[in-house]
Amino acid sequence: MGRIFEKRKHKIFARNAKLSKLFTRFSKEIAMAVKAGGPNPDSNQRLKVAIQNAKGAQMPKDNIERAIKKAAGGEEADYHESTYEGYGPGGVAIFVDAATNNQNRTVGNVRSYFSKCEGNLGTSGSLGHVFERKAEFVVELSSLGDRDPDEVEMEMIDGGADDVVREEDAFVIYTPFQSFGQMQEKLDALGVEAKSAELKRFALSTVPADLETARKVMRLVDMLEDDEDVNAVYHNMDLTDEVEAELAKDLA
Repeated sequence: MGRIFEKRKHKIFARNAKLSKLFTRFSKEIAMAVKAGGPNPDSNQRLKVAIQNAKGAQMPKDNIERAIKKAAGGEEADYHESTYEGYGPGGVAIFVDAATNNQNRTVGNVRSYFSKCEGNLGTSGSLGHVFERKAEFVVELSSLGDRDPDEVEMEMIDGGADDVVREEDAFVIYTPFQSFGQMQEKLDALGVEAKSAELKRFALSTVPADLETARKVMRLVDMLEDDEDVNAVYHNMDLTDEVEAELAKDLA
């Protein structure tokens, strides 16, 4: 019984830590949006999207309002978006998106993670041929009301979507990153609020990795993701079903 409790407790703590990190990320996004365009989401599209994403992740309303108030009152630090690119074990490409109020601290930390995990931090733009940036919108089918999902899907394609993937309970819409605002406006015109709307990196080419390499790469990814300044980490590792199953056992 004791071991079972300890495993459950560990999972609860891990989940709470992830939620805390996620809420910190959204608080920074809200702060940057407020400082760029003011505290009114009706006239600040970036803030509107940041609030929308925070709500989609179940960030409490009080936390959202507090983040807006702190930024509007000048109490929040100035954050700057930055990216870091490099290679991990096995030649796996790693792309890092961050938002920081101390770039020297962040680049020092990121460089140390790469070094500790047999990787090398590269120069900005070195992975431009490996990853492409796209906008990803997630729209829950329940948010469509009485609308016909097939008709809404066609509207999204007409609105500039590269691809629309229909899942069991949601649409996942992909557009070129420069069409982010266009798709957001299309959804607003349809009266549909996306659960999330983000710019993400997608690998154009992949590198196969055996279990040993995959474990080393995931150690680097975990270290990066645990850093408070890091928002997202992307890699181009290609895993077989067997390797994925073994990695899943590591997390169990």
